[in-house]
Amino acid sequence: MATPTTGRRRMATMLALAAALAVTAAPVVEARPGGGGGSFGSRGSRTYSPPPSTNTSPGATAPIQRSQTAPSPGMTNPGMQAAPGRRFGGGFFAGLLGAGLLGALVGGGFFGGLGGIASFLGLLLQVGLLVGLVMLAVRLFRRRQGGGQPAMAGNAPYARSHLNGAGVGGAAPYGGGGSAPPQAAQPVTVQPADYEAFERNLGEVQTAYGREDLGALRRVATPEMVGYFEEELRANAQRGVVNRISDVKLLQGDLSEAWREGNVEYATVAMRFALKDVTIERNSQRVVENGPSEAKEFWTFARERGGAWQLSAIQQGR
Repeated sequence: MATPTTGRRRMATMLALAAALAVTAAPVVEARPGGGGGSFGSRGSRTYSPPPSTNTSPGATAPIQRSQTAPSPGMTNPGMQAAPGRRFGGGFFAGLLGAGLLGALVGGGFFGGLGGIASFLGLLLQVGLLVGLVMLAVRLFRRRQGGGQPAMAGNAPYARSHLNGAGVGGAAPYGGGGSAPPQAAQPVTVQPADYEAFERNLGEVQTAYGREDLGALRRVATPEMVGYFEEELRANAQRGVVNRISDVKLLQGDLSEAWREGNVEYATVAMRFALKDVTIERNSQRVVENGPSEAKEFWTFARERGGAWQLSAIQQGR
């Protein structure tokens, strides 16, 4: 029979393991904006529609995983499903959760018939799963949901390559297979000055993130994107690390699509760029991780007509 002292020790052990599992359930911290396979932000009514492939990124585009834009009625968002291995509690563990809760209600637990130690370990696992479920529910509840609008299609066939970092040479049409947009669509023509703004925005977002400069990020990104960046920077601070990004240089880029919804214009651009991406300890300045030296991503920019372009979404390209 367990003594009161033994019961208290078990309770202390259970709480300690639950706290450790809660840390495990926290979001994975990803180096640099959009790094590590993250795709997030809003693309207006096309948030959950993949952008057309381009010469820079001819493969499939990763779907949006986090957005404040709600899907239109009847539209599903495959990107909102948890990526395998990226979070605690998916697949196999999700099935165990239901069994564990049922077992707890009837007094069994996962391993109620296998003896005291197995039952105790099963109880700890149930507690950890419950902590992860609660954190996931809180995270989902905090997302503000915006209203969806009818989806519109269209492809603006412009492309340009930049291989030496000396400036943008302009926009040149390329052959594309995009179908003609429906009457409701309002295509936008992207000018050379817009490409210069996209390239400038790429460098400013990356370096401001590396400086942890939220003021600079607010000037070049939408409030939604700044909110995601702030979450990542806060997580870095809790880990005692800082992500330094420098020497950002666009290697190649071309336009995927550009359109207008009401008074807001959008442009999605595939970009392949080089950079120095290093994560260091804040106190010792010791390098703890070296990120990839090159990346390929789709960046969507938005602006009110006549205003400045701001980053509104990042998706991983292939």
